[in-house]
Amino acid sequence: MKWRPTTLGEVITLKRGHDLPESTRVEGDVPVVSSSGITGHHNVAIAQPPGVVTGRYGTLGEVFFVEEPYWPLNTALYAIDFHGNDPLFCAYFLRKVLSRTQSDKAAVPGVNRNDLHKIPVKVPDPTAQKSIAAVLKKYDALIENNRRRIALLEQAARLLYEEWFVRFRFPGHEHVRMSNGLPEGWYRKPASDCMNIHSGGTPKTDNTAFWDGEIPFFTPKDADPSVFVFDTEKHLTEQGLKACNSKLYSENTLLITARGTVGKMNLAGQPMAMNQSCYALIAYAPLSQEFLYFAMSFGVKELRSQAGGAVFDAIIRDTFKFISVVVPLEEIVKRFTEIVHPYLKSTANLQAQIRSLQKALDLLLPRLMSGEVEV
Repeated sequence: MKWRPTTLGEVITLKRGHDLPESTRVEGDVPVVSSSGITGHHNVAIAQPPGVVTGRYGTLGEVFFVEEPYWPLNTALYAIDFHGNDPLFCAYFLRKVLSRTQSDKAAVPGVNRNDLHKIPVKVPDPTAQKSIAAVLKKYDALIENNRRRIALLEQAARLLYEEWFVRFRFPGHEHVRMSNGLPEGWYRKPASDCMNIHSGGTPKTDNTAFWDGEIPFFTPKDADPSVFVFDTEKHLTEQGLKACNSKLYSENTLLITARGTVGKMNLAGQPMAMNQSCYALIAYAPLSQEFLYFAMSFGVKELRSQAGGAVFDAIIRDTFKFISVVVPLEEIVKRFTEIVHPYLKSTANLQAQIRSLQKALDLLLPRLMSGEVEV
């Protein structure tokens, strides 16, 4: 397969996105695409598909392929001309190019489209491009299918929690009397009285003996959109853990972000430490960790709504006093946990498959895009 030398600007022309404050958006079904993907919707499209969108500043290196009319935000760059090249190939190709490109702006990380256009590259003919894109798309399709299955499983578990512990339609509810708005024998408590709350910490970042070990070190940046988090960007050594105010928290510990992306929650998929911008939550009996995850998810959502639009910019220990948790009878908690545990185990298995597929894709992408591997 012959690859011709050219520049990125001759493969794909990028244009800056357009400003669209949330206050001016009108409800609609047009995706608004930022540097981190779809972040809202509007009623008017300013770009037609197929679209290739990447971050201009903010989240850099991510590339999104859009197959419907869309609005690219001013934090992004988007393609307006593919010069006869396959658009999907261009999306993967841009991802590969950006993986080796770093911004030269120190204060505000960003990329300059004119600089990107000048990058020397090599590309195959359009027929080969389609074949390469088709191979890579199979991996992304499998990943996306697994994400949809995870979302359905998590939705089923959340709906079950709301049915039993918000609407009080739990098994046998027809035969239970209500007292003060709760089923008899149940009670409502502040979240702070339902769990042990642990803090984190960070060892000195300039001590190399503390870092690049085997112990996952959870920070708000590592929060996963799914229930579990299995790995982290940074890792500690055993020496780093000893020099840190964080314990090594066991699998299934509930981790909640207290600053940055406030209120994000994950169950630890393996033992991990965490920094000072998070709390580790361990349920008191009769509550289980699975129950605590859904109770806290509901409680934080309720607290946000009560804030009446105020900025929810941090969680401190006292915040947990204002989150209300319904504590059912032990047998009801046990039954709920027995039902949702297989759901969550399935999501964990699907997340493992996604990690394997992503790893394979990350290995294959540069090889296909350099001509090292032919299709």
